[in-house]
Amino acid sequence: MDNKQINFNAARFITSAPNINQMPADTGVEIAFAGRSNAGKSSALNTITQQKSLARTSKTPGRTQLINVFELSEGKRLIDLPGYGYAKVPEEMKLKWQAALSEYLQQRNSLKGLVVLMDIRHPLKDIDQQLLQWASDSELPVLALLTKCDKLKSGARKAEVLKVREAMAIFGGDIRVEAFSSLKGIGVDQAKAILNEWLLQGEVAAEPVADEGEGI
Repeated sequence: MDNKQINFNAARFITSAPNINQMPADTGVEIAFAGRSNAGKSSALNTITQQKSLARTSKTPGRTQLINVFELSEGKRLIDLPGYGYAKVPEEMKLKWQAALSEYLQQRNSLKGLVVLMDIRHPLKDIDQQLLQWASDSELPVLALLTKCDKLKSGARKAEVLKVREAMAIFGGDIRVEAFSSLKGIGVDQAKAILNEWLLQGEVAAEPVADEGEGI
């Protein structure tokens, strides 16, 4: 595992699924990206994979309506979950997205880490906090990316990151907070390093354990 690096540039689109029943087999390791519809989730995925159009971006928030699956290598996937909160769509459709999101988070065994994206100027909305609390209760590690951080000057950016880190203490669990900007490339290396760690930890966890019944 030492120094092994995931090639994020190799990410390729596999499928868009309305629910977990139509996703690839529930094996291997998945890292899911979740966030409000205007948090810059698709842009972050494109920046991390260095592919301009891997995840569809739009000036109209809420375009991600399905669970989008991207494969990095066999058994290693990034998942783009439906955006929540902001989208101007019929209530019935919002409820469908919510159900798909909830089902995925609660039932997908290969989910090994969650990236929660929040606009650095408007972090920790109620729905973000619900997701973070659920992840903590489920002992799922979280990377909170404070997006669009180029909108703030360096001092204000650092202060906001510290403030959010302090606020995260109430959730407990393994939650890391980083400033992120798709436009300026801020925080991309840190994000990749954490994702790399999660994807490879899952691989190590899958290795067979020695039989304790054998002689010393």
